Amino acid sequence: MSKRNTQQRRHNILSQLSAAGEVSVDQLAIEFETSEVTIRKDLSALEKSGLLLRRYGGAIPLPQEIVNTEVTEKVSLQKLAIAKEAARHVRDHNRIIVDSGRTTAAMIPELNQKRGLVVMTNSLSIANRLQELENEPTLLMTGGTWDANSEAFQGQVAELVLRSYDFDQLFIGADGIDINRGTTTFNELIGLSQVMSEVAREVIVVVESDKFSRKIPNLELPWGQIDTLITDNKLSVDMQTNIQKRGIKLICAQVN
Repeated sequence: MSKRNTQQRRHNILSQLSAAGEVSVDQLAIEFETSEVTIRKDLSALEKSGLLLRRYGGAIPLPQEIVNTEVTEKVSLQKLAIAKEAARHVRDHNRIIVDSGRTTAAMIPELNQKRGLVVMTNSLSIANRLQELENEPTLLMTGGTWDANSEAFQGQVAELVLRSYDFDQLFIGADGIDINRGTTTFNELIGLSQVMSEVAREVIVVVESDKFSRKIPNLELPWGQIDTLITDNKLSVDMQTNIQKRGIKLICAQVN
């Protein structure tokens, strides 16, 4: 049997589970001609998506009472389009930083076919998603002090760890865009964002168009520290022109 891509394989795993009532790791690995490690990652990803329940050596269908009560948070079409566009700019063997955030987190599944990546993050949830990828990247964590507001590590220890490396790209979100100043945030802990931008050769901001012109007090990254901004195609022409005049590479992802 020829090797299927990840999405096809996971779809077929669910089909088998529905038909048989259970699946085993060893049998799936033989059928799909892949490793047991890859199958375990598939089952882990499907479990986190609320599609099955893992057990020792395999998986069983999710109990119906859980299916009926579980509520999953949907990622907006804008975030998904921006995340897909951002992932296109990551090349095999790149060394990247992925900052905490919902839009940056939406990038992770899009990195599944990238090879030899080295990824630094300050987010536990992003780290967990990275470990589910079939081509699992080398994962680096900043460590530091846990900040409940941003749900990420911050502080001097994290900054010190970051300064020990150099990276090709930083992918970072924002709570708002101040057209005169740059990206803004509600979080007062902006030191780590500054260090991230300093140790990356290309700073890529990923942000939805509805965050432009929000009145948020804390400046995170001034325009002079930003190379590329990826948003959606609902951004006004005036805003697009204003940003491009600042020497920023602007990419507006198509939202279907």
